[in-house]
Amino acid sequence: MTLAAGSALLDDRGIIAATGPDVARLLDGLITNDMDLLQRQPAIHAGLLSPQGKVLFAFFVVKQADGFLLDVARDRAAELAKRLTFYKLRADALLTDMSSTMTVAAVWGESPSTVPRGILTYGDPRHAQLGTRLILPIARIAELGQLTASPDAYHAHRIACGVPDEQRDYILGDAFPHEANFDLCHGVSFTKGCYVGQEVVSRMQNKTVVRKRIVGISGDALATGAAILHGDGVIGTVGSVTGRSALAVLRLDRAVEAADKGQALTVGGHAITVEPSALDRYRASMAAKPVVDL
Repeated sequence: MTLAAGSALLDDRGIIAATGPDVARLLDGLITNDMDLLQRQPAIHAGLLSPQGKVLFAFFVVKQADGFLLDVARDRAAELAKRLTFYKLRADALLTDMSSTMTVAAVWGESPSTVPRGILTYGDPRHAQLGTRLILPIARIAELGQLTASPDAYHAHRIACGVPDEQRDYILGDAFPHEANFDLCHGVSFTKGCYVGQEVVSRMQNKTVVRKRIVGISGDALATGAAILHGDGVIGTVGSVTGRSALAVLRLDRAVEAADKGQALTVGGHAITVEPSALDRYRASMAAKPVVDL
């Protein structure tokens, strides 16, 4: 197999096999995205929420011949399989954690060529430039040939694309889908039927200005977990970092206030720059919708 210049094994990812006649209907009634999309594309990104609308799990659903594979953080796979099984009641569906035998790789910059049979590939649905993901048995990793990059290089590319990672950029169980950019990364449907937490998500979409999001920042001495300050007040936290670039959870209302007053935001005493498009989106949202507290 010939791989692009950017290719890495993502061995922190696990796989759940979802099979059975009722499994598509089961998932569609639970997750944030629309399973019908899989009739037109190979994969979707989605979340499973708490009844209060917080993201408990984030994952990809990938269609295969006899059902679906869920590409999820390896340390969350067993718990996700257990949670989905709890919801299935009498549905004819089977959720099986395959993480001990299957893994994930990523290729970016160009598409992989001559993929061996039995290795499932799909374009990352969150952002076109994130490239291709591969699901394969761990025993067949050698068939990929020489992987040219480390997982850190993949995450540097992800940060450059502005796409959050649930293990690195927000706390599962604490963030709403909009705060984790599910709406910007094609991870939530606003037209499908009900799912767990749907009422809160719909309210945020239609009636609320989202004041806190994950955004791109740049600056010196950035460190994961560092506080972002406006004056003496903490208005955000740094997440994934690569060099002078990072993603961060940020109070956009406070960031816009600082920008409009010509005041700096700082991390560790150093001024930072916030991705301008994030501030522009917030201003446009303010003009279109009232602020409603959840």
